[in-house]
Amino acid sequence: MSLPVTVTFMLADWIVKGLTDGTLERVGGVIREVGSKHIVTWLREQGSTNPSGKELVELGRSLQLTQGILQVTSAVSILNLGVSVIGFTVILQRLKELEQRLQQAQKLLNHINRKIDLSFYANFRAALDLAINAFTMTKPENRRSSALQAINRFLEAEHIYTEYTDIEIEQKSQIADEYLLTLSLAYLAEARCYLELEEHNTALRRFQEGSIVIRSRIQKYVKLLLTYNPAIYLQPQFRGQIDLRRLTRIYQWLDPTLDENAVFDMQRMNLFMLAQDPNNWKWVESIPAAIWDSKVDWVGKAIWDDPKPQIYARLPKTLEVMESMIETNRRFESYQTEVQAISQLGISFHDWLKLAPSTEIKPDGAELMYIIPSKPLDLQPSM
Repeated sequence: MSLPVTVTFMLADWIVKGLTDGTLERVGGVIREVGSKHIVTWLREQGSTNPSGKELVELGRSLQLTQGILQVTSAVSILNLGVSVIGFTVILQRLKELEQRLQQAQKLLNHINRKIDLSFYANFRAALDLAINAFTMTKPENRRSSALQAINRFLEAEHIYTEYTDIEIEQKSQIADEYLLTLSLAYLAEARCYLELEEHNTALRRFQEGSIVIRSRIQKYVKLLLTYNPAIYLQPQFRGQIDLRRLTRIYQWLDPTLDENAVFDMQRMNLFMLAQDPNNWKWVESIPAAIWDSKVDWVGKAIWDDPKPQIYARLPKTLEVMESMIETNRRFESYQTEVQAISQLGISFHDWLKLAPSTEIKPDGAELMYIIPSKPLDLQPSM
């Protein structure tokens, strides 16, 4: 069965209209109909296939400026919009960034004599090097053998970082998100190996299985960061930074049936509780270490100093962390639709990678390419 697609650098007027009037929505790397959830477009970043860190930051800024209608902010997610543009070299770069962030965290955790085991990052990097080398081999049997060795190491990384993630979430720690992101990269690297081997069904199954593991843990982490009283994010001092709409989008990811009115109703009593405790000491005493840890963040401070200003200053950034984790999860889950589309189109993964406008010249500043099927496709991952 052949399903033709149109590939273009221009966002079609009907898609702009749908995004504006709310009949279409961007979820991860796809644009889909709000009602039916059918896919109408895949998004693919353009530019270098192996971007440097500086180029990735600039790409994120450009997308924020030029694609506001899509609400695409690549800088807040560790994953690209499509699985086709996040190869092993890019995964390796993101992994090194996470490792560096954990090394910085280690300096703070030294105050409480806590050590972070970074040894497995070296094993993960070695697996990625093995995968990169595997797919430069000319003999198919050698390529497949080396790829399967890399897959075994990625499977090991998945088990290790699932355990690490669970431990850190249980401890409500400040590094749980780093392990969650590392876990996402491990599943992605494994699935990408299967795609390179043109094992589409296995890649899809691993994406689906990984989505269950990752989403359940991101849900726990987001609920942890919301705290027992999420109304704290709606304090008057955050006017212009945090509004009910942003908080609602987080709740809608947890429960798509909720709207702004429902979220406000959920916070009515919470707002009242904050008003009863104007100094918010009850909330401060219950705050998870993932936001503020007195053993780590209050080193060198006098016991009579008020920690609340420091804690409140972190809340806008904490909300961004929640949004980032949700965006990363949505992108991971949307990768499934790419694999499903490849199977329905009856083309190889490598031909999918080569999709490009046949005659259209790339306009200056165009950072996205749009892959539009001739009719909306019913390709629904568990998003």
